[in-house]
Amino acid sequence: MLNMNFNQPVSIDSQKLSWVASPMPGVWRKPLAREDAEKGHATSIVRYDPGASFSSHGHPEGEEILVLDGVFSDQSGDYAAGTYFRNPEGFSHAPFSREGCIILVKLHQFQSDDRAHLTIQTDTESWCETGSSLQRLDLHQHHDEQVFMLRSDAGAELDLSAARKGLELYVIAGELFENHHAFQQGCWIRRPHADGRYRLGSDTRVWIKINHLL
Repeated sequence: MLNMNFNQPVSIDSQKLSWVASPMPGVWRKPLAREDAEKGHATSIVRYDPGASFSSHGHPEGEEILVLDGVFSDQSGDYAAGTYFRNPEGFSHAPFSREGCIILVKLHQFQSDDRAHLTIQTDTESWCETGSSLQRLDLHQHHDEQVFMLRSDAGAELDLSAARKGLELYVIAGELFENHHAFQQGCWIRRPHADGRYRLGSDTRVWIKINHLL
């Protein structure tokens, strides 16, 4: 097991991790949290080399994906960087990438009654202004669980006090500050609850999930 104590704060700079081969040639992973080698709860950065593919498979307890770079594809279409997916249990696909891609993947983490199947291209959606220099894009909500993205061109303070049952962040671009600690692009942060002050640097975008750990 890796980082499976959800009461324990975790911070990982994925840029400093080495790629680990998956069972499929040309598909590589950087595990961030994992219950078992090839099943159960997992959060990973995954890279597809150009032309790499994965055999058709389903997703017990769901799959959540954010395309970070390149173009991710399956039988339903081609999806560029910025695309957010939720594939519920019962959905199956055979993903591949013609030119290569990097994705953030979360497996086996849906609530039992969450059947939402979503595909959102975040770069073309309308973001809501939540302050003078902060924009928010809501991606998904089920019971208390919320998934959203925040971005700022000039830096902004964040109010994450609603994250009382878990907080998870991934820095897509720029810099995130927790208290006085800076997290750069590629950092993954998980907390049992929001505990501190959070701020975005300039030209920063983060993916955030709250109230999903307990």
